[in-house]
Amino acid sequence: MEQSQLPLRDLHLPDAIGWWPLAPGWWVLILLVLLALGWLLLRLVQEWRFNAARRYAIRELASVESAYLEHKNVVTLAQQVSGLLRRGMLAYAPRHEVAGLTGESWLKWLDRDLPVPYFHTQGGKSILELPYRDPEGDFGDVDINALLSAARMRLSTPVGGKA
Repeated sequence: MEQSQLPLRDLHLPDAIGWWPLAPGWWVLILLVLLALGWLLLRLVQEWRFNAARRYAIRELASVESAYLEHKNVVTLAQQVSGLLRRGMLAYAPRHEVAGLTGESWLKWLDRDLPVPYFHTQGGKSILELPYRDPEGDFGDVDINALLSAARMRLSTPVGGKA
């Protein structure tokens, strides 16, 4: 018999291997990726909640600053900034560590973790005396911008190196 007359058929290759169902290794990889994404999301939410008091304090400082631009009362500004600093620091530090501090020890604590000692300069140091001065007195010696920038820096910098 001739080769052309042989009843042969073409070769039939098996179907390609499908991607579904997934192999167990892929399920493990998907599970690990989902766990990592969940952990990352949880950390981001915790950090966002932790920084809520700092964000609020910075907004409050901006409000105090805009109120000062209207009334121009330096004593009221200093009282509000002093109270805001105290409340802001109590939100992040233990009460027994911060609540009783006054004078130079309070300034030293406020300068903690800052790149430059803002509260031991004349602008930041004025937070000790300004709330108690006569509102009708002369405030030519007070640098309000330095005080506000020191307060802004302290409120925006994490306490204890925690972010």
